[in-house]
Amino acid sequence: MAEENMAWLGIDLGTQSVRALAVTGDGTVLGSGTTPLAGRREGGRHEQEPGQWWRAVCEASRAALAAVPGVRIGGLAVCGTSGTVLLTDGSGRPVSPALMYDDTRAAAEAARLREAGLAVQDTWALPKALWLTDAHGPGRVTHQPDVITARLVGRPVPTDSSHALKTAYDVRRETWPQAPGLPEGALPDVVRPGTRLGEVCPAAADATGIPAGTPVIAGMTDGCAAQIASGALRPGSWNSVLGTTLVLKGAAPAPVRDSTGVVYNHRAPDGTWLPGGASSVGAGALTAAFGDANPGALDRRAAAFEPSGLLTYPLVSPGERFPFRAPDATALRLGEPAEDADLWAGLLQGVAFTERLCLDYLHHLGAPLDGPLTFTGGGARSAYWNQLRADVLGRPARVPEQTEPALGMAALALHGTIGTPLAQTAERMVRIRTVVEPRPARTALFAEPYARLVDELTARGWLPDPVAAHTRTRLDRDTAGP
Repeated sequence: MAEENMAWLGIDLGTQSVRALAVTGDGTVLGSGTTPLAGRREGGRHEQEPGQWWRAVCEASRAALAAVPGVRIGGLAVCGTSGTVLLTDGSGRPVSPALMYDDTRAAAEAARLREAGLAVQDTWALPKALWLTDAHGPGRVTHQPDVITARLVGRPVPTDSSHALKTAYDVRRETWPQAPGLPEGALPDVVRPGTRLGEVCPAAADATGIPAGTPVIAGMTDGCAAQIASGALRPGSWNSVLGTTLVLKGAAPAPVRDSTGVVYNHRAPDGTWLPGGASSVGAGALTAAFGDANPGALDRRAAAFEPSGLLTYPLVSPGERFPFRAPDATALRLGEPAEDADLWAGLLQGVAFTERLCLDYLHHLGAPLDGPLTFTGGGARSAYWNQLRADVLGRPARVPEQTEPALGMAALALHGTIGTPLAQTAERMVRIRTVVEPRPARTALFAEPYARLVDELTARGWLPDPVAAHTRTRLDRDTAGP
């Protein structure tokens, strides 16, 4: 398939919106569309109504394609939030609400699965599928993007192994485990990301504006999609996705082993490995504390508070899943902010400290970290926060022009239709806007509050002692000087 006069469509089903991008093979964004999503949060509950996903995809896709008349769409792929799951009937119609990635109501089911020998976390999709089965009766376990790909193709289609990972799919053996409590046949067929699922059917074309016959390619999770959009697919490179929560994804020649299960390994379309983890810390804490305040103005004022008088571990919701597993963890604030800008600074720094702790934990596990680091996600729109994060981490970070998972899905769609290697395809499409260099004096300035946070997390029993010791050793080495 020739690439001239052609674009690829990436669709990202996020927490707060659906985003669609039409992108050329060299990374030029020709058209975009965004449609908001609503959810229901109450205690440990976080649900969305699956029907709104389709309506939002139709609207966002039409907006993206309205800007590219006469350009052929070579293919599309869809990503969604990792661990979001629902039940559907035999025709692919939802028969339950969708439990979102951070819904915590299936803790008892997760405990039973761990007793049965499965390494799952409380918010993973498999325990939530059991919870849904108990609450709504039997159904087909369905991940967020599967709802959309089924509507696009006109029939239920296999899920991809990336979204199936948190449903306990064994990506090494490429098999489902025995899942006690699920009815026989409840788990879907699975294919690798980049596999052709079918073509857009006429009814979906009418609804979305995507031409009938457009290839539909199996996608990956939003974290993996953002990793593709960062170009971080060579071994040792890492992508830090800062959105509502924080996701770190890297590339390695072999899986990174973690007995606690907080680091998991996706399998890339070419069979290599994408280790990573997802924290419950992130920019959502800013929204919770400040609502619709002007972030640019607060960034400028926060620069006066380095370091902040407030030490935070700013969890978005109860429980932590990476860089440690602590279901009882809650948002941590030590000290009193001098003013609202100091509170803003404390939250920004708390996220950056969490990011550093994630990288320290990956180093503890022996993950390769010697490649470039890239910042993507909504948080990467803040130049101040990017500099702060680079300073705290003590390492440079690349920031692409486009920081969107939808771009990663456009690259995966191109890979799935043209067949060029995914790393090469991503590198062609990703344009680096800037490289943020750390300032050594600032890195040293943040060492003491970071060490205090590590001590506090350890004292509360959340961070294991061996991890804390490894982190302190790295910190001592970094601050020892020449």
